[in-house]
Parts: sequence; structure tokens; C-alpha cells
Amino acid sequence: MSYSQINKSTDYFNTKLYTGNASSRTISGIGFQPDFTWSKNRGNDDNHYLYDAVRGATKYIISDHNVAEGTASGITAWNADGYTLGSSVGINANGITAVSWNWLASNTTASNTDGSITSTVSVNTTSGFSIVSYTGTGANATVGTGLGSVPAMIMIKNLGSTDSWMVYHKNSNATPEDYILQLNTNIAATDNNTVWNDTAPTSSVFSIGTDAGVNGNGANYIAYCFAEKVGYSKFGSYSGNGNVDGNFLYTGMKPSLFIHKRVDTTGNWGMFDNKRSTSDGNNVINKWLNPDLYNVEGSSSTAMNVDFVSNGVKIREDNGDLNASGGNYVYMCFGQSLVGSNNVPCTAR
Repeated sequence: MSYSQINKSTDYFNTKLYTGNASSRTISGIGFQPDFTWSKNRGNDDNHYLYDAVRGATKYIISDHNVAEGTASGITAWNADGYTLGSSVGINANGITAVSWNWLASNTTASNTDGSITSTVSVNTTSGFSIVSYTGTGANATVGTGLGSVPAMIMIKNLGSTDSWMVYHKNSNATPEDYILQLNTNIAATDNNTVWNDTAPTSSVFSIGTDAGVNGNGANYIAYCFAEKVGYSKFGSYSGNGNVDGNFLYTGMKPSLFIHKRVDTTGNWGMFDNKRSTSDGNNVINKWLNPDLYNVEGSSSTAMNVDFVSNGVKIREDNGDLNASGGNYVYMCFGQSLVGSNNVPCTAR
């Protein structure tokens, strides 16, 4: 049984499927006004496009490449129940099947002076999500998140250059502040003391060193910061057993999104959700995308299967990116429903 401040996960995160029509149109039914929308053409080789309200509509970055921020008529506005699409072929070409993953922050921005660098943040402390914009100094520094809780995962992109994405995950290593992952590559967790400055994040700031990927002098950055919230989000690790009867990962809620990455050696990122896969009646989720690749959605009964069950994820395949024997993996997971009840127990009368 889990207790959470979040009674309805879809008030803060939701996945949306749609078909492109190559013209301006409204995507609705998300249930809130998103601040961060990550979109992918499922049926064609195409990039993952990431938009957020802090940088502003039409400005995108790509998770599967190290390119600088671009501008296109993809998402042209966010609305109370979704967003407006333009005619951009990347996420709205005529007839394509597409998916978007959507997070709520605060629908506004504020200046944050908790760090040595003043940041601009849109933050939701209830769901543990913060979008952080800042300008680098080239010297060791700290950046405020506004979260009020310690981030379990941080993803940062230099908006003006071809530097790779830099990712912090609390389980990437025994000392995760010394290691990086890259969202746009399949590298293993790599020792690097100039990214996080060998300093773990706190409830108010994350630390950055002198690496241009996070802190070039005068360069502009965007960071997506996630803190773990019981019954809504889970960030953890597991060891593979190389068996189709893989490990069970307890999350405390039925998942809606599961992203994983092998960290002890190279391995592609993997991404599963509860909207794209059609269950065979046995909880099987068998359609995946790779955040570091621009490939077509994968679908197989034997290659990359997981089960989404009431309280976690069951690994169902022995694919090396997901479940190699002795392999070490990290994951992030968001829920669709809570195990048990949020009711506070009553004392006997």
C-alpha cells in the first residue's frame, strides 16, 4: 500500500496518441495545460521533438541527437487541455501516427536565486517536476530548481551548441554525482568530474562544473528535473538475469511510462507506455521507442516485452538493452493508478 499526495496521476502526466494532418489543429484530452511535451512520429524514422513552455512555443530540442535548439511550426501554443500543432512534418505530417508524453509544471515561470546562477523555473512541487532555464558562467556553480526535494534525475541540454545531453540519475553508480549518462547516445555511465562538480544535488540546487555540456560561459541551457514522489513516480535500478522471466520492479503504482537504460556498458535507452501497446490480456506492453534513436516504433512478442501490473513492472525478455545477465540498469517510471487507498486510517471509536 502506498500513500501519496497525488490522487490522480493524469493531473500531472499523460500520454496522448494522435494522427497527423499537416495543418494547424488542437490536440486535446490531456487533462491539463502541459509545460513539457515530448513528441515522436511512431511510424517513420524521425526525431524525438521536445518542447517546453519556459523556452516558448515553436522552439524544440531533439533527444536523439546533439543538435542545437531549432524553431519549427510544431507546437505553436499550449492550451488548457492540451496544445496547438502547426504543420511541422516532424510531429504532424499528414497521416502519421504520433505520440506525445506531457508533464505539468506550474503554467508560469519565476526567477530562482537559490543557486550561484539565477535561474528561471516552472515548477510543480507536488509532482516533483521542474523546468529550469539558466545561462552558464564557465566556472563551478549551483543552479536552483525550486523543487523543495532532491532530484532523482536531471536532463540538461546546451541550447546553442552540439554538446550532448547530460543526464544525472541517482542510481547510475554508487557515487552518481561523479557519473554521467547522455540522452542522445548509448554510452555507459561514465566518470566525469567536470559535469556535476562531484557534488550531489540538494533539495534546492544542482551543482555544475566547467563542462560545456552544462556550463559554458554565456551559453543557454534547459534542464528537466524530476524528484521521486510516492505513488506517482519512481526512479530506481535493477540487475538483469538474462531470462524471459525477468525481475519484478516494485513501483507502488501501476505504471503509465517506463524508461530504462543500461549503465554498466553501452545500451540504447528504451521507452514503454500504457497507450501505444495493446495488451493481450496478460498485461504485456510490447511497443517501444528509443529516446536516443530516431527509428520507427518497435513491436514484437519476443524482443522487448514488459508487463505493467498494479504495483510495478515485470521484465519479460532477455534483450541486452533491457535484461542482460548481470547487466546493471536504471529507470524512471510514472504511474497511472495507485496501489491501495489514499485514505488516512481512522482511529477506532
